[in-house]
Amino acid sequence: MFIKMTPEAILQHHDNGQLWPPAPDPSLSPNPTPDVDLAAAYQLAIAVRRLRMARGESPRGYKIGFTNRHIWPRYNVFAPIWGTLYNTTVTFCEGHGSVSLASSCQPRIEPEAVFGLRSTPPRGASVDELFEAIEWVAPGFELVQSHRLDWKFHAAETVADGGLHGHLLVGRQVRLKDIASNAAQLNALLAAAQVTLFKNSLRTDQGAGSNVLDSPLLALHHFLQALHHCPNAPDLFPGDVVTTGTWTDAWPVQSGERWAANFGEPLSSLSVEFS
Repeated sequence: MFIKMTPEAILQHHDNGQLWPPAPDPSLSPNPTPDVDLAAAYQLAIAVRRLRMARGESPRGYKIGFTNRHIWPRYNVFAPIWGTLYNTTVTFCEGHGSVSLASSCQPRIEPEAVFGLRSTPPRGASVDELFEAIEWVAPGFELVQSHRLDWKFHAAETVADGGLHGHLLVGRQVRLKDIASNAAQLNALLAAAQVTLFKNSLRTDQGAGSNVLDSPLLALHHFLQALHHCPNAPDLFPGDVVTTGTWTDAWPVQSGERWAANFGEPLSSLSVEFS
């Protein structure tokens, strides 16, 4: 298999912010197909989810990763992945927040669009049906992390690593019904929206909603289909949060830094201080 670690060991490394052991020599390991690796990785991640729930954490939704095609070659991952969010890893604010980097591992920041669900979308939902299941959209910063040294990994390892999720800061929420009357309008609004990312007031990167599978709404729709095809994966529920992938590259962060993202309408600006 791609990684010789138990769910307990993966959770321990997550809690301690420690790198995983070096990957085994590929020449000495079995060589399953990527699809087999990914299927096994999702089951490993679901086992870690059960461990976190057993100790009192509550799932709060999902993160979608690698929806930005522009960064696929940089990370050698060429398709979206997903992981679980928890009550211990999601923070809400009205435009400015703070996040601790304690126990994070090689943390990076990503500006994203975040959705809040008001109902469970039906299986096989169309984009229009998905629109009806969403309550709000908001700007977000996802703190992502990698337990593989220097962010050098295979796609299946990112799945086993919780989808690289560390923490999610959610900004000011906007009700969908206040900005769009249907899926097509929302899709166009979010695809056209721009973001400029600042580190300590210095412009660092810029991107657009269209970078994530052409629109955050389409990224969410893609994820929903993948979720329903994954054995043992829990469905979305009312009140769940889903963050849909970075509009820019993921940038390394350190304690003491202040980052800001100026999103275009219908999203608002968001800033964060890291401690």
